[in-house]
Amino acid sequence: MAISAVEVKKLREKTGAGPMECKKALEETNGDFGAAEKLLKEKGLAAVEKRAERATNEGKIFVKIKDKKAALVELASETDFVARNPEFIELGGVIADKVLEEDIDAPTESLSALVTDLATKIRENLALKRLKRVVAADNEYLTRYIHGDGNIGIVVKLSADKSGAFESADAENFAYSLAMHIAAFTPVVIDQAKLDPAFIKEQEEIFRKQIDTDEGLKGKSEQQKQGILKGKLNKYLKSICMLDQGYIKDEKITVAQALDNFGKQTGAKVCIADYVYFKVGQE
Repeated sequence: MAISAVEVKKLREKTGAGPMECKKALEETNGDFGAAEKLLKEKGLAAVEKRAERATNEGKIFVKIKDKKAALVELASETDFVARNPEFIELGGVIADKVLEEDIDAPTESLSALVTDLATKIRENLALKRLKRVVAADNEYLTRYIHGDGNIGIVVKLSADKSGAFESADAENFAYSLAMHIAAFTPVVIDQAKLDPAFIKEQEEIFRKQIDTDEGLKGKSEQQKQGILKGKLNKYLKSICMLDQGYIKDEKITVAQALDNFGKQTGAKVCIADYVYFKVGQE
């Protein structure tokens, strides 16, 4: 039977398949639009399975906040070209919305199906790499920061011992600055108390070995070497713990001091309760 250009165009718009594929599918199904759409989808799914082993090292981080809840989503693609695709960007937003609306804490079959549907259309391997939902209490405040073209996404949760501490524009700006700080300085933990003692011991052993093999320190006494070791370890731990890092807006003070200064302005004790850092391709 003859297949009109209008039918081919309609099927292309619905499936994203090429014109010849759409025409062939309509011919094979005797012009049954629904059957042709199903046939193209089946072929697309088969192609997705073949592409499943291809690396997805590009993509975007999507972050949304609504009603004391935040959602972070990493949607991955094979190429940065697809990561800039409007449909890809729309899908990331849809997934983030569903995480918030349905209180989703891990990838689900329904979310994966949405990703697969787009993968069949754009013919590239896509993956919902990870997602995270953050919930704030009444005395807590959430803010977000997206770096660059979406390669890094941050959510920061602040807490205060007084209600109303986060109602001003200053609070919004300060919280946003902390999120920017995390993107710039990538702290490992909020404070040193949260570091695993085994991790600290491992770093100490590394620095000790460096000192013992440093020709310039051969003549130093054991006491002097211990002092050097302590200094190296303290400097390193401060560099990876957020509260000890120089504050992004004024590196003459630490983040801890910046928090203290902000607390004095608001008349409340303000703390960083938690933060989440997502970077494309990094677990």
